[in-house]
Amino acid sequence: MTIEMLWEQDDPTDVLRNRFGFADAEAVGDWVRSTVEHHWGVRVGPPERMVMSDSNALAWVRGGDERLLVKWSVAPDRFERLAFAADLTAWLGAQGLPVSTPVPTLAGEVQVTDDGISLGLQRVIDGAHLDVEDTDQVRAAGATLARLHDALRSCPLHDARPGVLSAPAPLTEQIAGWVATEPSALSPKARDVLWRVLERAPADLPPLQIVHGDYRAANILCVGTAVVGVLDFEELRLDHRIVELARSAVMLGTLFRDWGPVPVSVRQQFLDGYQTVRALTDEELHWWPVLVLWYSLALVPPGDDPTGWGRAAVEQFETADGSSAGSYRSTVPVVFPPRHQRKCDHEDDTRDPRRGSC
Repeated sequence: MTIEMLWEQDDPTDVLRNRFGFADAEAVGDWVRSTVEHHWGVRVGPPERMVMSDSNALAWVRGGDERLLVKWSVAPDRFERLAFAADLTAWLGAQGLPVSTPVPTLAGEVQVTDDGISLGLQRVIDGAHLDVEDTDQVRAAGATLARLHDALRSCPLHDARPGVLSAPAPLTEQIAGWVATEPSALSPKARDVLWRVLERAPADLPPLQIVHGDYRAANILCVGTAVVGVLDFEELRLDHRIVELARSAVMLGTLFRDWGPVPVSVRQQFLDGYQTVRALTDEELHWWPVLVLWYSLALVPPGDDPTGWGRAAVEQFETADGSSAGSYRSTVPVVFPPRHQRKCDHEDDTRDPRRGSC
């Protein structure tokens, strides 16, 4: 079994022992096999691979002809969120959306707590991470996000866990608060452009709803031009759909150790794909350049910038400075796809985000 870190630079052996409490690969392998058999009644072979990130771990195993993924967390303050994310993902899977539907335990649970560990079991989805150089995949990713948003807006679990979902501050307050921190990468010109487009942004937006929270290449699996897996709902939150759309457009190409921006053209393709399923309102269209600019600026690192976030932000604020809402309308007609095309064949998943989970 190979044991590795998803994106952190720590020694995997030390992390396995000190963070997860296992002396070695054999110990964690024995625990995975016995735990899966106890809760799911499935006999699996030794893990083929284990990946760790922050307080989360993944282990790939085989049970008969199936490739399965065991994912667990040792952070108790995340357990309620993990349980809610598992319930939500199971519901989305039942609606025919391409998500990694959790495998129920013998007791019918989709997430269990065992001796201070929260864990779930999934089937591995065969697919490759979104290629942002593939226009068809980018458009498909946009369309899939729109379908997810439509489903999440009507999700019956919306009020099930008030401790997990809290309303964010108004957008203008969030952006003003960020500017007030005087980020080192925020030039006076960029600040002026941001204020200008912010002043033109309307106050009204569609209601808050549940959103994915981390929709980008690391969590999108494709086969050909189709999205076959949307992974990792653990960062789900309440927000406006335009906020997630803009954030995802800016971060669309980010993977675990490859953290760079995408061109303006890719963001437009993503927006076009979204609007083939759900057209944005005039208010959302006005917010689009504001939010894309904000996220572009916020991702510019202090000091060295090897992947070019600064150049991308300059390109974006030059675009935003001369923009109008109309210029961001979809360049393709809004057409709802036939019902049979809205369902993707979904197996299950591999996955992980870059921040504290995997």
